[in-house]
Amino acid sequence: MKFVAAILMLLVINCSCKKKSSDPVDVAPSDLTLVADVSTDNSGNVSFTASASNAVNYEFDFGNGVFQTAASGKITYKYPASGTYTAKVTAKSAGGQSATKSLSFTVSVALTLVWSDEFDVAGAPNSSRWGFDIGTGSNGWGNNESQYYTSRPENVVISNGTLKITARREAFSGSSFTSARLVTRDKFSFKYGKVEARAKLPAGIGTWPAIWMLGNNFSTVGWPACGEIDIMEHVGSQLNKIYGTVHYPGFSGGNAVGGTTNVSNVTTEFHKYGVEWTSATIKFLVDDVVFFTFNNTSNLPFNQNFFIIMNVAMGGNFGGTIDPAFNSAFMEIDYIRVYQ
Repeated sequence: MKFVAAILMLLVINCSCKKKSSDPVDVAPSDLTLVADVSTDNSGNVSFTASASNAVNYEFDFGNGVFQTAASGKITYKYPASGTYTAKVTAKSAGGQSATKSLSFTVSVALTLVWSDEFDVAGAPNSSRWGFDIGTGSNGWGNNESQYYTSRPENVVISNGTLKITARREAFSGSSFTSARLVTRDKFSFKYGKVEARAKLPAGIGTWPAIWMLGNNFSTVGWPACGEIDIMEHVGSQLNKIYGTVHYPGFSGGNAVGGTTNVSNVTTEFHKYGVEWTSATIKFLVDDVVFFTFNNTSNLPFNQNFFIIMNVAMGGNFGGTIDPAFNSAFMEIDYIRVYQ
């Protein structure tokens, strides 16, 4: 009886292990095609059509860190910036098997001016666009600099179609120098786009002019967690050397990531300083020429709203020793514009 029972058990196990003829067989997608129809109206729209045998779903990677899925294989995506992209589609079967296909193309996006200041009204800066950081930076935004920031006309004024931010040697509230630091915090911020400022920089060893941005969450998470994008920095001891830099956790201060370019006559002639910022890259430009590109990713703080800052610092961690003969100098800004 034990022998018969063992034989019966083996037969049951054998039958249960056999695949039923009615069970579906998963087949991998095949003959995958991908077509990208790029709009010619400079809107940035690209219509994708993917097709494959045995596919029930399609995952699109638009080549800039953005992903979407479409069961039909058809989807339209609006690229936020001009550039050459490589999109990839992954076709998936009902059982999870997959096939991929990539395609490269160039997108043209017309930018629209969304915010600007042309500094064409004489007097104080427009209070609807600009506020001021006042003091020495002891509240957390200083770099051991020597100036006291004010909003006085002696330090910041619009005249003859340009904004002048003037650093002066003078005793003021315990500091040996004064200057100004303008901010759009709580007045204007934006996520992605192009910033361009036409400016002439101050001369003098120890000067440290900057046009830059901080993440809107600066007051809650602090620096460098909020992220910092330095569109333009210059120090008087390194005449005509322009810095473009990003700061974020692990890479800030002296360990920040950036590039430099040498530009003639920055203290005697106007030049255009800019940044082109997308979810994929942050490009730094002088006179429309890119000199450094930083690869942005979704885990970095450069995917939120940022506000703009313009200032002239004296000395400090980056500005260095101030020339004893320095008396005053100003950064002159013709305009600053934001496009998206």
